[in-house]
Amino acid sequence: MSTMKRIGILTGGGDAPGLNAVIRAAVKSSWNSGIECLGLEDSFDGLLEPDRSRVLTPRDVTGILRLGGTILGTVNRGDPFHHLVATSEGPLDYSDRVCEMFYKMELDALIVIGGDGTLAIGHKFFERGIPVVGVPKTIDNDIVGTANCFGFDTAVDFATDAIDRLHTTAEAHKRILVVEVMGRYAGWIALYAGIAGGADAILIPEIPFDIGAVAERLRERDKWGAKFSIVVVAEGAFPKGGTLALIEEAHGGFAERLGGVGAKVCEALARETGKETRSVVLGHLQRGGAPTSFDRVLATRFGGKAVELLKRGEFGTMVAYAPPDIVARRLDEVVGKTKTVPMDFDLLLTGKALGITFGD
Repeated sequence: MSTMKRIGILTGGGDAPGLNAVIRAAVKSSWNSGIECLGLEDSFDGLLEPDRSRVLTPRDVTGILRLGGTILGTVNRGDPFHHLVATSEGPLDYSDRVCEMFYKMELDALIVIGGDGTLAIGHKFFERGIPVVGVPKTIDNDIVGTANCFGFDTAVDFATDAIDRLHTTAEAHKRILVVEVMGRYAGWIALYAGIAGGADAILIPEIPFDIGAVAERLRERDKWGAKFSIVVVAEGAFPKGGTLALIEEAHGGFAERLGGVGAKVCEALARETGKETRSVVLGHLQRGGAPTSFDRVLATRFGGKAVELLKRGEFGTMVAYAPPDIVARRLDEVVGKTKTVPMDFDLLLTGKALGITFGD
């Protein structure tokens, strides 16, 4: 029988459609098990002061299943184990303060919802004695140990719709349209949206591209009568012998910001092909809006499973999707790693069989 009486729940890192669905499922599951759920605001910052949290009841989460974003707020910055923080009791070590407040607030465990960075921080707190269960979140789908993360399907769905719309203007003007999508250092969004949207070229971080090879394939399309082309570029894609395109270098605990490769590919293809070329950056539009039905269901299953693991005392774990089941993975086997597109992945091979160029 579970001895859990009071748990905390937080969301960290970038937002993703489905976060509220996890919160809703966790709150309802814990409530129905006689466990009080405390919502912590703005990630681990909610453990800095007692007034940065609130008890969540089923009434508080009614109607949030379909909403994007997170009712708890989130932050996306560096490792709290490496800096001091201002508190009502003066400057304190961030991690020490979090541990202290965890016990002062009489919490029995934490549900930590976030990407690799947030899960890594959660694992460090677990090593310091705080019972933690993680829930993987990222539109990039790059977390090891889970087939899918919620938010990924929604991001792909939006990007696919954008590509569909760009097809019409590309064909009307006989242009090349370059679409830059998110994904960090993994090409999952670009690959899935590119295939679903009927792209002619897909450039991903896992395959450094030769712009000349891409241009040649697009010229071939012109020769047999297809006078327009769609090129999908992951923000982390880079040319052979080249480097990542950055908007901003890493600094002060903030990770580097990727972006700009779409414009560079657009300029290069215009020069190589002589065709009118335009670029579009989908950016944070991919993070917003209501989650798809798949993401709502996956997020709900994750939230319910997280509470189940807490009740069973399976701490230091992360819920994961291993179709058709939701299972537990050890955090120490997951954090610090990135799931990238394998070269023998069937969708990648299918794309090549269809004649899509990946610039290799």
